[in-house]
Amino acid sequence: MSKRIVIIGGGYVGLYAALRLQRRLRRGEAVVTMVNPENFMVYRPLLPEVASGSLEPRHAVVPLRAVLRRTRFVAGRLTGLDLERRVAVVEPEAGPSLELPYDQLVLGLGAVARILPVPGLAEYGIGFNSLAEAAHLRDQVLRQLEIASANTDPELRRYALTFVFVGGGYTGVEAMAELQDMAIDVLAGYPGVDPAEMRWVLIEATDHILTMVSRELSAWAVTELTARGIDIRLGTLLESAEDGLLKLSDGSKFRAGTLVWVAGTRPPPLLAELGLPVDQRGSLVVDETLSVEGHPGIWAAGDSAAVPDLVQGGLCPPTAQYAVHQGRRIGDNILARLRGGPPQAFRYRNRGEFVTLGKNKALGNVFGFKIDGFAAWLLRRTYYATQIPTLNRKIRVLGDWLVGMPFGHDVVNLDSREEPRGAFEEAAEGLSSTKH
Repeated sequence: MSKRIVIIGGGYVGLYAALRLQRRLRRGEAVVTMVNPENFMVYRPLLPEVASGSLEPRHAVVPLRAVLRRTRFVAGRLTGLDLERRVAVVEPEAGPSLELPYDQLVLGLGAVARILPVPGLAEYGIGFNSLAEAAHLRDQVLRQLEIASANTDPELRRYALTFVFVGGGYTGVEAMAELQDMAIDVLAGYPGVDPAEMRWVLIEATDHILTMVSRELSAWAVTELTARGIDIRLGTLLESAEDGLLKLSDGSKFRAGTLVWVAGTRPPPLLAELGLPVDQRGSLVVDETLSVEGHPGIWAAGDSAAVPDLVQGGLCPPTAQYAVHQGRRIGDNILARLRGGPPQAFRYRNRGEFVTLGKNKALGNVFGFKIDGFAAWLLRRTYYATQIPTLNRKIRVLGDWLVGMPFGHDVVNLDSREEPRGAFEEAAEGLSSTKH
């Protein structure tokens, strides 16, 4: 009888584990099922370029059904595990819950935004953890430029043209740099708006930004960003955002029309309810082979697992580069288990670091060599173009980039797509009023 492999999560870990299995399983050896709420995987390193409009949103995703043709796909969410019966309980988009029996289980649930109880944050903040949020943020910036262009009230213009990002990690720095670059580039279409009127503020609680990269690269990024007029507040917390008035721990107060919350992530709360070992942060505890401790046949990696780093010591950083290789190692270890062999430890050495800072602008450290400007930007894009799965997606991404290189950013604001039934509902209201 074929073994049953269930993969929960269609991110880097789940996708690359499934691709490995799909490529190397013998016919009839196992049946693989993937569970994910959406039928696509978001290639997250490309989200800043989706936000700036240099990449089409649909080109920054990998269609799971298209690339996993030998894998059964279920659109749904994990709600629980029966560890004794070895069953995963899944809630699909509609209909009753499903029970998926497994012999081997992969948990790649990713992470969720780490929200702090800051007054006003829930009402005024915007996240940056999904494709929809990236596209919305681009529209938000363009909308604020339109507001400033249409008004002469200096206070309203100052409010509209103040953009605040809370969190100086990869996501916060790259998203802010890309959007500021886009905003400056499109100002030619807003003759009434002076670049000096725009205020970009980056708030970071620790003493340096980009804590995932070397201190040298972090300091280099600070120099580049401050030279572009970005106000970086280190060792600073957002204490309140009520009514759009931001109060910071350094005592400053100002109003901002755009507040982006990118202050880190945390493992999904569901992990603590599965009956599996978790650490103080809520991450699944795994050994060096990526097997969940005390539960042979259950594997975990990526953002939701505390993976030992056998090369640098400590834990592996939650980056795409590591997650891709962890997914492949899980796939290989499952194959080894199915065929009676021992699983191998996960070892990976970081090949380099890149930080995109806008169009034709980036910083990088590759095998100890510092690179900046267009060369770093081109190397970063080349790397991600080669890493994104399927030839179809590679061509689409490269096509977007090649077409966009000689031209400026587009100023089209498509925020109406966020309310696709708006015009229909307005027409329906008009019909209702004529009847009365």
